[in-house]
Amino acid sequence: MAILLLIVFIDLVGFGVVIPLLPFYALRFDASPFAVTSMMACYSLAQFLSAPVLGRLSDRIGRRPVLLMSLACSALAYLWLGLADALWMLFAARLMAGAGAGNIAAAQAYIADVTTPEKRAKGMGMIGAAFGLGFTVGPAIGGLVAGSDPATVSRPAFLAAALSTIALLIALARLKESLPAEARTATDRPGRFALAKGALKKPVLGLLILLFFVSVSAFAGMETTFALWANSVFGWGPLQVGWLFFYIGIVLVALQGGLIGQLSRRFGETRLVVAGSAAIAVGLLGLTLADSLAGVLVVTALLAIGMGLLSPSLTSLVSRVAGADERGGVMGVSQSASSLARILGPAAAGAVFTLWGHNAPYYLGALIMALAVMMALRLPRAGAPA
Repeated sequence: MAILLLIVFIDLVGFGVVIPLLPFYALRFDASPFAVTSMMACYSLAQFLSAPVLGRLSDRIGRRPVLLMSLACSALAYLWLGLADALWMLFAARLMAGAGAGNIAAAQAYIADVTTPEKRAKGMGMIGAAFGLGFTVGPAIGGLVAGSDPATVSRPAFLAAALSTIALLIALARLKESLPAEARTATDRPGRFALAKGALKKPVLGLLILLFFVSVSAFAGMETTFALWANSVFGWGPLQVGWLFFYIGIVLVALQGGLIGQLSRRFGETRLVVAGSAAIAVGLLGLTLADSLAGVLVVTALLAIGMGLLSPSLTSLVSRVAGADERGGVMGVSQSASSLARILGPAAAGAVFTLWGHNAPYYLGALIMALAVMMALRLPRAGAPA
């Protein structure tokens, strides 16, 4: 598991290097707020389409080959991003990167393969911590490399390509397969759409997947408009936004890397889902009231804590429902819900930002997360039976 976490970390450093800077990258081509969020959402469109495919493929041929293919795809996509000299190239490169990012289902299935149900939340928290650590280091590096001038914002893309290539080489040399051969030879697998339909028909599993969709919609709307919001309210550029994401990453790593396992054992994943949803709702509402750096730090910490509690707990609950031979596919369905949310959430956030101002996406997100709290309260207190 340590090698997988290292690979995820290195790849996510590359991802983190680019993400906070993309709005400034797109604005270099005179893109509107809606075009900026749509460009970021197209990544999730490709991920939405690829996650179930890669998840099911990992059930059939193993986790390792899928992870290798997707890392190669990411490296090429970041290289194209760095070479982009037109807005359409940004969209195309992000679509390619999103197709490779469907590997998250295979990575989560890998963790589920090598952990017991009792330790699964901790395992999912560790992969979340690897994501968070990548977000901690990546945006700071990206901000430093790009500097304060939006004209130089393409530089971090080449660094991201190099980091994904390093992750690919480590995976080739050190990553072992986690799925037993007998599980890979199962023949009674449902098709992609049948798998999704079957998962959504299970009451608790369907509710968990819906929670993924709702919570990620709200959070992704914040992520994709934050740079525009910060530029509008405080006049921040890539450097300042990069450091703010560095701070969010520190909070995520501290929670998911060190505390989520203990919190899960003490309170259970279901209560953590409720608490995380509530924290995100309060954080989004608080962002509309923030008028100083101190205020921004407080509310973004709440947002990081909320997602740090919510994401690994939901993933752990979903993984308990699936058998070993279909786990990748089921995780792919949940990741598709998350990816669909990252399409619709940013698109809605960009639209309301344009129509009603910079705080509008966060009012909308807070309302959505209030609904998520009510949904989470319907989950069984002891685990997630099918």
